[in-house]
Order: sequence, then C-alpha cells, then structure tokens
Amino acid sequence: MQQTTIKKTPALKFIAIMAIATSVILVFTITPWNIVPTLVTEDVSVIAITDYGCVGESSMGISVVVSYCDASVGDVISATFYVPAMKLNGYYDRIEDKLTTVIP
Repeated sequence: MQQTTIKKTPALKFIAIMAIATSVILVFTITPWNIVPTLVTEDVSVIAITDYGCVGESSMGISVVVSYCDASVGDVISATFYVPAMKLNGYYDRIEDKLTTVIP
C-alpha cells in the first residue's frame, strides 16, 4: 500500500506575513507622528477675559486660555499651548489636495 502525503500550507507563516504587512500599512496611513501634540509658543491676541484667565486666538485659529493674565481685550500676549503636529507640517493641506484630485 502506498501512503500519500498531503502538504499543508504554512498557515503560521502566512498569518505572520499578513500581520507584518498590515502593521506597515497602518503605520504609513495613520502616521502616528502626525497625531502627537507639539508644544508651541506664540503671540496671541486676547479676545476675551474670563474668570480663568485670558482667552486668546493664535495665528492658526486656535483658542488658547492663558491663566493669571492681566491683559485687556485686543492686547497681544505670549502663550504656550499644544497643537497636533499635522497642523504644523501641512498634513491636512496635503490630504485636502489629494481629495480634490480624486473627487470628480
């Protein structure tokens, strides 16, 4: 009697390769370095005075609360705040440009 051997596909190797490929694709599409907040110090113009301090608006359009502020509305003060890195490096703009080329 002859014995036939059935070759099985290497499922473990295939799953490992797929996991590595998926993680590489996720790293390049999600780009976590664009989500990480970046500390920015900028001169902001005061738009309101509250109980918590002054509310200022940065040149990027971000509202910033500066505690212990004695400025008045319209003054320019220095503020330190966090913004996502993608706001600084133009990531949003590049995505928007790509979307306009794709949408008919």
